[in-house]
Amino acid sequence: MSILILRPGVLDTVQDFGRFGYSHWGINPGGVMDRSAAGIANLLVGNSKSNAVVEIHFPGPQILIEQTTLISICGADFTAMLDDHELPMWQPLLVRRNTVLHFDKLVSGTRAYIALHGGVDVPHWLGSCSTNLAAASGGFEGRRLEKFDRLLQGENRFYLSGWLKEGDDLRKLAWRASVKALYDDRHSISIVPGPEWDLLTKTAQEELLENNFMIHPSSNRMGYKLKGPILERTNNDELISSGVIFGTIQLLPNGQLVVLMADHQTTGGYPRIGQVIAAHLPKLAQLRPSDCIQFTRTSVAAAEQLYFKQQNDLNVLEHACNTNLKNVVC
Repeated sequence: MSILILRPGVLDTVQDFGRFGYSHWGINPGGVMDRSAAGIANLLVGNSKSNAVVEIHFPGPQILIEQTTLISICGADFTAMLDDHELPMWQPLLVRRNTVLHFDKLVSGTRAYIALHGGVDVPHWLGSCSTNLAAASGGFEGRRLEKFDRLLQGENRFYLSGWLKEGDDLRKLAWRASVKALYDDRHSISIVPGPEWDLLTKTAQEELLENNFMIHPSSNRMGYKLKGPILERTNNDELISSGVIFGTIQLLPNGQLVVLMADHQTTGGYPRIGQVIAAHLPKLAQLRPSDCIQFTRTSVAAAEQLYFKQQNDLNVLEHACNTNLKNVVC
């Protein structure tokens, strides 16, 4: 089972949930930018939520489906099309061999995820299938996808061809994920104070929480540079470099902020004045350059409660999807 890239998009890579335990070697976790969208895409087609997927940006790729398979597309809405049929998001789709998947128009979001039943089958590097472009390793040959690249699927658990009636190019299975709560109030991003929060003056702390910050056009998978009021420090003493993670907010020497994203460096010497809560990283990942962010302060306890609720919802979805798929097969 395979798919063939007929025309690459602006940035298409194979990603999973990342590789952990190698930061002391200078190798960051990487992985998908939006774990919720990628995880849901996998669950809808009967995979483990951390299976490898294709992360795409707009303009998106044109892909030949070489064998009948089950797919789902989650995350940003790029108006997915199968030949001449517009495809729904957040729903499992049975697609026939020799049809072409393409993306016509940017509607919302920044990153979409294509999940294939069985996952994308690429070699593991340091325990992960994620593409590390800086190291030219992992994913598909350590690089973004190019024309005529062929991606293999993992093990097929079901006889999919038998689900399509003769003449049908597409079958929409009768369930979908509801994700309104995940991306609701998408510009409001909750944070907890970071280790160097008190290096901000009281006025700067207030300005951080009272003003909007615009995502700079040069932002990418490594970090979102933000444009907003200049935030002052209580002192300008140099700091010893310390560990950073996805969602760490650093204060730059010019008083502006950067939010570290999936491809962040492993250490940094700038003050870590805040941390985006894990439950809000998915909606942060779907914001685009020129979008504005409003930070709100929350507690660690509230952040944990929201995260655990999200994970519980995913567990419920996983059980429902697996049950539905088994019923369809039977």
